[in-house]
Amino acid sequence: MSYLKFENIGIKAIAGVVPKRQIDNRTYTHFMSEKDVKTVIEMTGIAERRFADENTCSSDLCIAAAESLFTETGIDKNEIDVIIFVSQTPDYRTPPSSMMIADKLGLGKEIGAFDINLGCSGYMYGLQVAFLYASQSEIRKVLLLNGETKSKAYSKKDKATSLLFGDGGTATLIEKIEQENPTIMSMHSNGAGYKFILMPAGGYRYPSSVESLKEKIYPDGSIRTDEQGSMDGEAVFNFSITDVPKDIKSTLEAARLDWDQIDYFVPHQANRFITNHIAKKFKISSEKVLYSLQKYGNTSSVSIPLTLVDHFGNRKIAEKSLVLMCGFGVGLSWGTVITDLNGCRMCGVKEL
Repeated sequence: MSYLKFENIGIKAIAGVVPKRQIDNRTYTHFMSEKDVKTVIEMTGIAERRFADENTCSSDLCIAAAESLFTETGIDKNEIDVIIFVSQTPDYRTPPSSMMIADKLGLGKEIGAFDINLGCSGYMYGLQVAFLYASQSEIRKVLLLNGETKSKAYSKKDKATSLLFGDGGTATLIEKIEQENPTIMSMHSNGAGYKFILMPAGGYRYPSSVESLKEKIYPDGSIRTDEQGSMDGEAVFNFSITDVPKDIKSTLEAARLDWDQIDYFVPHQANRFITNHIAKKFKISSEKVLYSLQKYGNTSSVSIPLTLVDHFGNRKIAEKSLVLMCGFGVGLSWGTVITDLNGCRMCGVKEL
């Protein structure tokens, strides 16, 4: 595909929010043996996660993140012209959550708002849409919200997924900037692999029914309903170590950059084994690879911005910080973004 390229658009601020409830995977042995739990933790690197309570939705986490961003930056929120909400766990099937979020944030009737139903690559796709809007002369600021409560979408008795997913929300502010910021973005998809990460029932092809809500026992001993997510771990791993590195390599080449010029590699926080494989393939220094999965788990499209704000804390970045971000997963879909975070206000990770 052709690449999207921008010059004077940048990420001006990022804020993160996670639920207060902390899950320790080391004691998460209700449906798995201690030995199996230890093996999963060693392979994935996911030792802890955050779970939202039954009354907290993805939109609530994103509203809290947006309010944190407003407080820490002091921006005039009336200058926000577009809200983009990326999530696969929205409040309702309809209406879109973005409109409700805009109303709860007091952003008025003039704002454009819409949802994007996308998972692990969602931050990459969301950034592309946000940068495209921000490049328009009449658009001042774009607010990109990524929120997930994946703990509610997967079975606690599924051996393939029960120790992986966590909940969180982030807010990212995108706008025009005075300094040049050569940014390049790619996006890809392969629908032939749509079954690799799938929630079979509950949509309109296979609507909810008494049968779809029944728990089923699978050959590996996992228990889940057809309305809970499933994952073919081997297929996802193979995709992650073949298609994803190819995209990273080609995007670097298109940007005319090499790894010596990249300050940080921020991959989707799927699991450490996959990321280590990619980093080893490109001989990336371990100091450049950012992680947060050990504390928050796989938070889907939230994972990359949450990792950034977790790493940088509560401060403004006042130096060149060229990042290569790569999201990949459900769809199958994947994408890479290279941009400089110099001047970005990081607002820290707060609890809700």
